[in-house]
Amino acid sequence: MEEFGKAAGFRGSAEDQYVHEGVGPFMSGSEGRDVVQAGGAHGSGQVKGGRRAQLEHTGLRHGWTTGACATAATTAAYTALLTGEFPDPVTITLPKGQTPSFALAAEELTESSAMAGIVKDAGDDPDVTHGALVRVTVRRLPAGSGVVFRAGPGVGTITRPGLPLPVGEAAVNPVPRRMMSEHVAEVAARHGGSGNVEITVSVDHGEEIARSTWNPRLGILGGLSILGTTGIVVPYSCSAWIDSIRRGVDVARAAGRTHVAGCTGSTSEKTVVAEYGLPEDALLDMGDFAGAVLKYIRRHPVDRLTICGGFAKLSKLAAGHLDLHSGRSQVDKGFLAELARRGGADETLAAVVADANTGLAALQLCQAAGVPLGDLVARTARDEALAVLRGAPVAVDVICIDRAGTVVGRSTVT
Repeated sequence: MEEFGKAAGFRGSAEDQYVHEGVGPFMSGSEGRDVVQAGGAHGSGQVKGGRRAQLEHTGLRHGWTTGACATAATTAAYTALLTGEFPDPVTITLPKGQTPSFALAAEELTESSAMAGIVKDAGDDPDVTHGALVRVTVRRLPAGSGVVFRAGPGVGTITRPGLPLPVGEAAVNPVPRRMMSEHVAEVAARHGGSGNVEITVSVDHGEEIARSTWNPRLGILGGLSILGTTGIVVPYSCSAWIDSIRRGVDVARAAGRTHVAGCTGSTSEKTVVAEYGLPEDALLDMGDFAGAVLKYIRRHPVDRLTICGGFAKLSKLAAGHLDLHSGRSQVDKGFLAELARRGGADETLAAVVADANTGLAALQLCQAAGVPLGDLVARTARDEALAVLRGAPVAVDVICIDRAGTVVGRSTVT
């Protein structure tokens, strides 16, 4: 599933989508992590452990984000603008070092601009943008202009605060912007360009597709968002993913791990590794399935469980939701307002929190007022997790992060 905070792509909400992308275990040789081997989890041979093996275990085919497609289209278009020829296929470098190639589905070259199009392949993920044609038009700008992003037909514009881009900007998420800018610089260096360009991203039928997302409700108008932090869409089948969580717990226990972490995605995984130095086979990619982790660990305990994820997702756990998918649970700003009151917010602030556009906006309002909403969410989520564990001998702590992976709330271990 793609990220923006689920601003578009899957049928999700902006505040909780950003943690779904995986680490790209399906790519050859570029993940940069060895898979830890642990014997005995299933009684025969050696079983791979850790998040990477868990992803492989689902047997589902990965896909590409709209951000990766837009980066490939940008690279092809700017190359053609400078050289007169479109590279086809066009190869890009993703944030984790993978180098996939994309076939062009459309191309057009004029004296002042070039357009390239890539058809998005979401793999086995039920992404509403699967099959969409992502077009990028690159146009030369005067010296000193830098890289400027525009929303073309089918790409939305930000009209409300609370998302990771300011009001008025094209809904091209920060990581895809960085990817496109870096590839523009590389193409400019290779072919003698200035790197001063306007990048207009369009998606055929994007405005129609966006009606199946939360974009209109979030104030992203006119189309889809261009998403992704790793460039790779990790597909989610409920049964396959829950089975992979159980296998991950089994492998961790067989390896003698006493502390495991349930992470909602790659950003939260990095956070718990930095915080606790946990090895690969102690990491569980729980995605949206917090309940699956808690229920299985209730029956197969470990000494300690850390739950780490985005603030908005974990606010849903705090509110009692065990399935954190945005299609099945929503961030309750009224609940956040009540927590804010417990943290010292006056009625004026509580009312603003209750009316906030996103969970992130509610958090930022409280941070500005010195109300520890992040810690309150973490503590309440921990208590909900302990209730699901029903007295199992497992100590729990919760860490809430923002989109950049910064810790914005945490609980003690109980």
